[in-house]
Amino acid sequence: MTGLTHLDDDGAARMVDVGAKAVTAREAIASGRIDMSVTAARAIADGLVKKGDVLAVARVAGIMAAKRTADLIPLCHPIALSAVTVDFSLDDSGVTVIATARTAGQTGVEMEALTAASVALLTVYDMAKALDKSMIIGGVCLIAKTGGKSGDWRRTP
Repeated sequence: MTGLTHLDDDGAARMVDVGAKAVTAREAIASGRIDMSVTAARAIADGLVKKGDVLAVARVAGIMAAKRTADLIPLCHPIALSAVTVDFSLDDSGVTVIATARTAGQTGVEMEALTAASVALLTVYDMAKALDKSMIIGGVCLIAKTGGKSGDWRRTP
């Protein structure tokens, strides 16, 4: 109908059949940012947030979220992840996250990387909201992906 893989000929939602696809090494990298007050950013940097180590908790949350992506996104395939990393860059105005997901499988890991980045940022918000309720999460996007039938892709600046 539209060429969208998650729609059948009648326009109904469907899970894509990946059974005939080749198993290949796949990787996806996603990023996002949470902007906040200088006070909140410094408290995170100095380990002064009462709930604990914000970035350590957010890292674990992001990894756990990547592993549960198929439970959250209705038409995603459950996949065996071989690795998930969640890294942060902190400055005086906020936190940037880079999440990477890897697998050897029949479908990509873009949604897992995006989910990891999103949940890591939500966790930063949850951990630091007592310091700054006006934090803004944004810019969550796919940076790059490798593997699969469509090959490699990288966001251009």
